[in-house]
Amino acid sequence: MEIIRPLIRNMRDVRRFAAAIHGAVRDLGGQVALVDALALEAIRVFLPDVFAQLHSSVAGLTTTSSDFGRGQEPEHLKKQIDVLLESAGNHQQVVRSLIERLFPAAQRHIGGSHYGSDWKNGWLVNRRIAHEDILRLYLERVVGERLQAFSNAEIAWSKLADKGAFSDFLGDLPTEQLREVISMLEAYEEKYTLEHVIPGSVVLLNLQPTIPDVQRGMFDFGARMTVTRVVYRLVRSLDGPEAVEAAVREILPQVSLLSPKLDLITIVGHRDGAGHKLVTEEAAKGLEREWRAEVRDSDSALLSQEVDLIRVLGLAIDDAHEDEPAISVPDFPEITLALLESAKSEVKSQAMGSRAVVRKPRLHWDGLVKIYGDEATLRQRIDALKAATTEIDRDLVDLVDKYLSGWRPKEFDDD
Repeated sequence: MEIIRPLIRNMRDVRRFAAAIHGAVRDLGGQVALVDALALEAIRVFLPDVFAQLHSSVAGLTTTSSDFGRGQEPEHLKKQIDVLLESAGNHQQVVRSLIERLFPAAQRHIGGSHYGSDWKNGWLVNRRIAHEDILRLYLERVVGERLQAFSNAEIAWSKLADKGAFSDFLGDLPTEQLREVISMLEAYEEKYTLEHVIPGSVVLLNLQPTIPDVQRGMFDFGARMTVTRVVYRLVRSLDGPEAVEAAVREILPQVSLLSPKLDLITIVGHRDGAGHKLVTEEAAKGLEREWRAEVRDSDSALLSQEVDLIRVLGLAIDDAHEDEPAISVPDFPEITLALLESAKSEVKSQAMGSRAVVRKPRLHWDGLVKIYGDEATLRQRIDALKAATTEIDRDLVDLVDKYLSGWRPKEFDDD
């Protein structure tokens, strides 16, 4: 009534609008909310100057408020909205209604409310053009990479309660899409129920070590964080500590490796700076103790498969109580290699005013020494690894040799 009806003057307009929406709805194939598509088609047909301006107003229409009006607003966002209104001529009220009804993020530019980024997931799930990716899909009729990932996330969400179907679907996705698809499952957080928690967590935790950990930027936290964020939201949806502990105890036996098990126990536990206290402190201590016992009892084949073995053994040693048996690292080249690979990291730096990110490889040498008990044992294991037939990455060998020669990074990481 506020957008479409004021633009229709006669039956000829009705026929023009009907013809336009028939083609648009068919082309969009349900990927844009119907009510939004109808409104924008009315603008396209009856206010072509305004529609043409939409392409250069995407940021102004969809950028959410970062601090709910307490800080300085980027001037170019409001300018885009002002120009959009000016292009409407005598129909400015229609365009104001368009903004108020379909673009909540832009309301603040016309005296309305502020909407933060926490609204964006809801707009995306409901395919509203208030979300930038949906608006661009409508305007360009091209599914971008992010929107394609969300379409896959929609399918993944529909299978989340079925462990086999969920696992098969994610397993069939190209590996380079996995992180984006899993990340977008966060958009469904408000819809998580008990039936999703166990199958979803099991599949994601088992999949986590296989996801390529390609750094996407200076402050990217990696594939592990992508998975744990979703798993945290799944278990958080349960009602109370007892329900969470019961779910965790059902999930853990179905998870293959020790590091994802540790991630789950950490999420629900009380570890400083990492735990979310979703179970009682007593239950958390019990889960951690049982996990350390599993680490001690693990055979060399399982340990050598761990992608984060240095963290697994390091925490199992650091957190062990006096009454627990000491952990002995098996003398197998495969385990030595797994420890060295997991000890490797990168230090990234970026000079002021430069876009170039400098990456320098490092080894957590002190952590390795602590796990083996002394540097002499570590050196013996490395020598045995080099003498074995195990294939080792040349860059890793060079880095290890650098540390064996006595080199250590200087303070402030200056080579």
